[in-house]
Amino acid sequence: MRTGLPFDDVLAAAQAGAAWAFEVLYRDLAPSVTGYLRLHGSAEPDDLASETFIGVLTGLGGFRGDEEALRAWVFTIAHRRLVDDWRRRGRRPQVTDDDGPLTTRPGGDTEDDALVRLGTDDVHRLCGLLPADQRAVLLLRILADLTVEQVAQVLGRSVGSVKALQRRGLASLRTALENGSPEGVAAGAHPFPALRR
Repeated sequence: MRTGLPFDDVLAAAQAGAAWAFEVLYRDLAPSVTGYLRLHGSAEPDDLASETFIGVLTGLGGFRGDEEALRAWVFTIAHRRLVDDWRRRGRRPQVTDDDGPLTTRPGGDTEDDALVRLGTDDVHRLCGLLPADQRAVLLLRILADLTVEQVAQVLGRSVGSVKALQRRGLASLRTALENGSPEGVAAGAHPFPALRR
């Protein structure tokens, strides 16, 4: 927990209905959950994140586990909400008037806005190159900071399958970065060293 409070105390208070404790959990997890949903192309990532945390709030009383297990459980709920959203959108056409799922709103500083937009566009482009299953694995590993075993649990796949998807996704990203810019990832370098664990 970023607050410095012991996780067990925060969890127990949240399960007892303390609003401050649920807020601590929400502030810790919401940015990653929303980012995961946004990078998966959700038309309304904030709405889906809200639905996710409503599910967390209603099911928190029955949760048992440590902080890592809570992260995995929350991302399982988020992934299920995302799949439900895909199914809903598949049944009825969606109309949007923005530039895409990562549209940023100007913040007043042109240089900062341009740098944010460039980084956002690159991340969106790279994520868009990956099939949905590889993208899900990499986003859960990077954004959610879940282990391979936890990602397997969230996605309902085997550990071996998750490792294979991660390996293929990273290879695709490495190739895209090498081909997209000469100063990109050096040949043979791992684009996300943290994923070696």
